[in-house]
Amino acid sequence: MTPSLSGFPPALIRRLVIKIGSALLVDPAGNVRIDWLRTLVADVAARTQAGQQIIIVSSGAIALGARRLKLPKGGRGSLEDAQAAAATGQIALSQCWASLLDEQGITAAQMLVTLDDLENRRRYLNASATLERLMALHVVPVVNENDSVATAEIRFGDNDRLAARIGQAARADAVVLLSDVDGLYTANPHVDASAMLIETIDRIDARIAAMADGGSASGMGSGGMTSKIEAARIATGAGAHLAIISGKVDAPLSHWTQGGKGSIFLAAQGKGARKGWLAGRLTVRGRIIVDAGAETALSKGNSLLPAGVAAVEGVFARGDVVDIVAQDGRVIARGLIEYDSDAAAKIAGRRSEDIAVLLGEMPRSVLVHRDHMAMV
Repeated sequence: MTPSLSGFPPALIRRLVIKIGSALLVDPAGNVRIDWLRTLVADVAARTQAGQQIIIVSSGAIALGARRLKLPKGGRGSLEDAQAAAATGQIALSQCWASLLDEQGITAAQMLVTLDDLENRRRYLNASATLERLMALHVVPVVNENDSVATAEIRFGDNDRLAARIGQAARADAVVLLSDVDGLYTANPHVDASAMLIETIDRIDARIAAMADGGSASGMGSGGMTSKIEAARIATGAGAHLAIISGKVDAPLSHWTQGGKGSIFLAAQGKGARKGWLAGRLTVRGRIIVDAGAETALSKGNSLLPAGVAAVEGVFARGDVVDIVAQDGRVIARGLIEYDSDAAAKIAGRRSEDIAVLLGEMPRSVLVHRDHMAMV
């Protein structure tokens, strides 16, 4: 592991997002693991006293609500059960965090968001401004997905990716995911004794992605290693480091600082705020398949011209977000499309000067402008 970053020290990491999953916060009977949580809050207090700004992304509302409502399958038997459990459990969850943080002299704030809130540019900026103001007021925000209103179409599905997007919105320097394993292994360590921990990951390639195990070991949460690697893509693309460490020990942040294991995904060179938002989006409206020449041109910072397009997939309008995909299926960029899907299909593979003949006008010479595109 990169020695200077181990533990994400306050001297180097000014703003840190900490994500806690349901299996760590809630026991199998549906009760808060209060003694463990108190040690984590003590860690948070020590870091805030050292000048580090902390944002907490906390799961647990559905698990807590399901116990109180006596719902089967942990409250996940149906969308309606999950929404009712979340609405009930969120009160208990926020009260717990507020009480424990207050014991340390820290004021807590609650923020509930949906996927739509961070995919819509205006609401994303509003969330960013709220987080910035809370940080200035020395408040610790406690963020969760608003499962009481979210549907399958507008859900993050796990709080790993939510934590990464909140880190992006808050311009955090790092994100730490507390997990049931102490990092990324070459194989699932629960079933393969030969699995080896990878302490530092400077690039997420196909080899790293193949090491992921998509399941949630506890059956209580919704994330696995796959979601954590996707979170790392979002965080590192926005210029933030991301760590996976064990949350199964008391005072997990102190344990990590004092030599505990963990994996750190190193931040990529930071994108601008708008491009970081584009690259981190989880929903897109269509796909533009490009040829090898266009892929090379995009890698050099050029706009996407119609001539380099091999195919257009999906139904979208001008201004929607689309993926730009190589012919082998790799997503290489994401951007705001300048034409609707019908027009884009008509001019695909044609020279820019042909656009006026094909469409009767040529309002724009490019399909995706480089200023509205982020490489991923």
